[in-house]
Amino acid sequence: MKQPGRVRFVTWFTPTLAIVAALMLCAVIALSLVTGCGSTSYVSLKLVRPASAPRDASVLIDEEYVGPLSYVAARGVKLPYGEHRITVEKEGYFPWDHLVFSDRDDITLDVVLVPIPD
Repeated sequence: MKQPGRVRFVTWFTPTLAIVAALMLCAVIALSLVTGCGSTSYVSLKLVRPASAPRDASVLIDEEYVGPLSYVAARGVKLPYGEHRITVEKEGYFPWDHLVFSDRDDITLDVVLVPIPD
């Protein structure tokens, strides 16, 4: 025997639940966009390595190791908007240090490592 009240409830409840879930999802997306949680802006940093620069020099961004110079020169890195200190170090060379401010445009820097005289 069918229960007419149950059928009516399921018929009403399922579409209502779908509408409420869709509205909640839209609210979460809108809130994340307004607060900045939904996206972080990045710019591309490209380091140009001349043939005289050692391939295995260490690249640091904001005092955090990123990788060898050859890797960073070949692939580049993404920088979030803001001020960053780019350092390239290698034993036997003076450190190369550059302060950049990334906002909208991609950044290309020529790395020139100068050997320490004996």
